[in-house]
This record gives sequence, C-alpha cells and structure tokens, in this order.
Amino acid sequence: MGKEPFYRFDDRHWLLKSDILPKDVKAGITSRSGGVSKSPYDTLNMAFHVGDDPQAVLENRRLMAESVGFGMENWVAAEQVHQADILKVEHRHRGMGAWDREHSAGDYDGLYTREEGILLVSLYADCVPLLFSAPRHACIGSAHAGWRGTSMNIAGKFVSIWHKEENIPPEDVYAVIGPAVSQTVYEVDDTVIEAMKNVLPEDEYAPWEVSVSGGWLLSVKEMNRLLLKQAGVPQEQIFMSSHCTYLDEDNFFSHRRDGSASGRMAAFIGQ
Repeated sequence: MGKEPFYRFDDRHWLLKSDILPKDVKAGITSRSGGVSKSPYDTLNMAFHVGDDPQAVLENRRLMAESVGFGMENWVAAEQVHQADILKVEHRHRGMGAWDREHSAGDYDGLYTREEGILLVSLYADCVPLLFSAPRHACIGSAHAGWRGTSMNIAGKFVSIWHKEENIPPEDVYAVIGPAVSQTVYEVDDTVIEAMKNVLPEDEYAPWEVSVSGGWLLSVKEMNRLLLKQAGVPQEQIFMSSHCTYLDEDNFFSHRRDGSASGRMAAFIGQ
C-alpha cells in the first residue's frame, strides 16, 4: 500500500500529494475550518441538508471554489443515498448540485468523467471518500463508501465499470482512500458485519474485531482497500489516509462524534 496521500495545504484544504496524481488533476478534501458557518457547523460546512444556514453554505462553497480554482458552474454533485450507483458525468451535468440540493445530478454515490473542466464533489462526515484516477486514459472519479456502499462493493464496481465501459484495465487505476472514521472508534453490530462477510474477498483476513462491549470494531477504510485489491488495482497504486475524522476534531466533522448537528467536508477531484 502506498504512503499517506494527503497534506495540509491551508486552513480549508487537505490536498493529494502531487506525485500521486497527474499535475493537471486537483484533488483533496476540505477541512472543517476556514469558513463562515456558526456553531455547531463551525466553520466550513459544505452541506445544505444538515440544518445550516444555506447562505453560509453557499459562501463556504464560494470560498472553496476560489481556493481550488474551479468555479461552481463547473461543479457536479449528486444526492448521496448509500447505494452503489455510478454516473458518468458529462459537460451537460456541470453546475448540478453546486448551488442547492434540489438540482443535483441525481441519486448516485459514484461519479466519474473523462472530460476537462469538471470538479466532482461529494460530502462526508465519517464515511470513506474514494478518489480514482487513470492517468493514461484522462479519467477521474469519486465514490462515497459508507458501510452500506462498502457492503455493495462500490469500490470494485467502480473499477469494473471503468474496465467494461471505458476500456480502462484495473492495472491502470490509482485509488485513494481518504480520511474517515477509524477502527478504534467505529463500533458496529452483527448486521453490518454480516453484510461485510458477504463481500469479503476469499482468503483475506477480516478487518474487524470484537469490541469490549461485545459489538464489533470495523475498519471501513481497510475493507475498501481489500475490495480494490480484489478488483485488480495494484497494491502500490492504492493510497490510504491515516487520518480519523472522529478523533481529529480540529480538522474534520464527524457524525458519529457530534450527531445530527455535524457539518460535512467535501471531497473533490477535477481536471
């Protein structure tokens, strides 16, 4: 597995290191700081649906657009529904989901594009951000992998779609597993573990263990790494962040830590 892929760029952003993706690809995840939202969404909340002032969210998005270098008219965001459907984004989708929730690109947890001038944007507060690139094919993508999406193998489905529909072999794919809740604090029940058992690759170890309370401590990030490996992505082209959204309160929002009054970070990738 590759090295820690993110570095702190400024108050607002963690960016992917330049040696992981092509120079013409901009990718990363926002911090929780550097914005205008008031408590409990302080301060760089990127989501409309959590109860924050919509004008504050718009200003936060404007600040991100200015920093990243992609105007909001070039953003594409979907309504994330914890499933495994994936949309191929084209220029006609530009602007969808940028200024409000009602005009998103649809119910998709995965987005990809081969076109230039598009920034794919998705929202997080513990779930796993997956960012994809195939430099030889000018193709980029992102996927939202909560435990449900992981149990549906959205990571492997992404690689398969690129192979079948875009003629991109798995060995040409680079995948980044972003900041998310870590195993030490992510306790789940039998229902979640049974769902993971259904997709756990044969002959791989189970990335969960019994908790003190009798539940299970699950590494969703590691589960996605195993699924990417099974899909044929070379291990040296899978980069997994060590950052935990729950434990790092200064930098990240966490729904599990803060409940329904939690803001959201935005993971992004554009070319």
